[in-house]
Amino acid sequence: MRSIKELKNIKGKIVFVRADLNLPVVNGKAQDDFRIKKALPTIEFLQKRGAKIILASHLSKGEGGMAPVAEALRKFIKVKFVPDILGEKVEDAVAEMKEGEIILLENLRNDPREKEKNQIFAIELSKLAEIYVNEAFPVDHREDTSLVLLPKLLPAYAGLQLQEEIKNLSSAFKNPEHPFLFILGGAKFSTKLPLIEKYLKLADNVFIGGALSNDILKAKGYEVGKSLVDKDGFDLGKILENKKLIVPIDVVVQAGDKLINRGVKEVQSHEIILDVGEETIKKLEPYIQDAKLILWNGPLGKYEVGGEKGTKNILKLVADSKAKTIIGGGDTVALISQMELEKDFSFISTGGGATLDFLANGTLPGIKALG
Repeated sequence: MRSIKELKNIKGKIVFVRADLNLPVVNGKAQDDFRIKKALPTIEFLQKRGAKIILASHLSKGEGGMAPVAEALRKFIKVKFVPDILGEKVEDAVAEMKEGEIILLENLRNDPREKEKNQIFAIELSKLAEIYVNEAFPVDHREDTSLVLLPKLLPAYAGLQLQEEIKNLSSAFKNPEHPFLFILGGAKFSTKLPLIEKYLKLADNVFIGGALSNDILKAKGYEVGKSLVDKDGFDLGKILENKKLIVPIDVVVQAGDKLINRGVKEVQSHEIILDVGEETIKKLEPYIQDAKLILWNGPLGKYEVGGEKGTKNILKLVADSKAKTIIGGGDTVALISQMELEKDFSFISTGGGATLDFLANGTLPGIKALG
């Protein structure tokens, strides 16, 4: 895999940068500029060397256009938005570009071929540029045309943030420092099971919170009420027997309109588990203080409905620790931004599902395509 740092004499060259600018758009306004900020070093690196930059991204589910993203980008860089992916408008805009200029194409998923791993679409995109750069780690677990076929048609390079993602996340499974604490939250036990099994071998301790812990507590025979659990059944015998596993000893439940801290044996059948409890945080604190490496992915509570206190308290403990701290992306990052703790962690990943897949498998389709 070649780095953009190896690029020489790119003045006037047209560079297709596949970024992930999949920002949440609310009432026509793009929210959360975290991913924009992380893509900027690559864009500015190319810009300073006189490249002509075509920026391309998707928006989730292929809905809506990139105009709000272009507006958000303009707070940081000068960019021209072209409301098309291919065709005369795009060709004219590329032909008119001067050195260092940037255009942003329309949502790639507006063309169904982006999701179809379509060779013709890849060939059509390749005719726009001379060099390909992948700066789209959060979506590199997908086999989309612009991620896995286009880099085979142009000289292909890895962006600066993509390289940071690989370097930092790899440190969690290539000779990790010890004591190593893995904190895993979120939902969908079925998708997280390989990750749990892997890190029960690699880490010294694995704490499971969020909706995932509901499955563990249920498997232990505890009442979880109306809490979210995975519909698929699992044989968790070996996991439950593992001495490295740490699970909540108390939880915050919603009972009617009240939030109550309960021991895991006290949850009622009509209640919903929303968060980890106070005693669980106290139990986890010495593990956090002793760790030299802490890897965290996923919120430990249903934070959008009042279950964020436990996650926030544990985030503060992790932020204050002396360990190397690697935080997986997605919902956890939203809380970190809200708490203004971004600078207190060693590395914060831009990915969600991609981070999980990379931690489990050590590579991703979009990364493999650069090889």
